[in-house]
Amino acid sequence: MSSLSFDFQGASGELLSGRIEKPQGTARGWAIFAHCFTCGKDSLAAVRVSRALARYGVGVLRFDFAGLGSSGGSFGSAGFSTDVNDLAAAALALSNAGMAPSLLVGHSLGGAAALSAAGAIKTVKAVATIGTPSDVAHVQHLLQPDVVHEIETEGGSMVSFGGRTFHLSRRFLDSLRRESLMSRVKILGLPLLILHAPSDNIVGIDNAQALFDAASHPKNFIAIEGADHMLSSRGESEYVAAVISAWAEPYLRTPNI
Repeated sequence: MSSLSFDFQGASGELLSGRIEKPQGTARGWAIFAHCFTCGKDSLAAVRVSRALARYGVGVLRFDFAGLGSSGGSFGSAGFSTDVNDLAAAALALSNAGMAPSLLVGHSLGGAAALSAAGAIKTVKAVATIGTPSDVAHVQHLLQPDVVHEIETEGGSMVSFGGRTFHLSRRFLDSLRRESLMSRVKILGLPLLILHAPSDNIVGIDNAQALFDAASHPKNFIAIEGADHMLSSRGESEYVAAVISAWAEPYLRTPNI
């Protein structure tokens, strides 16, 4: 198993920074991991789940969305739609490199981006989400009311997440509010695996139930007992990867391009 740098051009022209977790020998298939809100490709969940999947024979690209980590662009101005378009750009870059992705895996808001992008990526055969909100505007609830007011009236505000400071623009909030994730899930038409911790105190498990109810079959809903939203324990990430690997087996065969 090896970890390789994989940079590519995003949908808006910025250079996005990625890493490929490559299995030993021939890969069973390829996946893209979409990280959580403000987290980046080097978050514990992104690294641990991706590397565990690689040990199960699934090659994974994890990358920084625009304006995060080592990627170019402005995170607070990009908006949710940019994340969605950058997933499609990542899939195209992988396909051009002979590693066409058949699976999208997304953590938290990254799961929402995966659900929104899947229909536009013809090689993708299945989607797995982890702790994903049923409404992308859920992110707004992480902001103090006075911060939201400042963004709406002044066009932007500085906010802190995880010890890092970002400038969030009105465009960013508007892009969240415009997205109708449930409408996309209803017409997804792809196998869907929903993983969610009953004890998640950031994105409640009722979000997973709403996604499950909206999706058509085939679909599966699995509780990650004892986990927190960030999959802080290594064992939680290992369990998630094992479940995804087993569930995705029928969809990991080389996709038709």
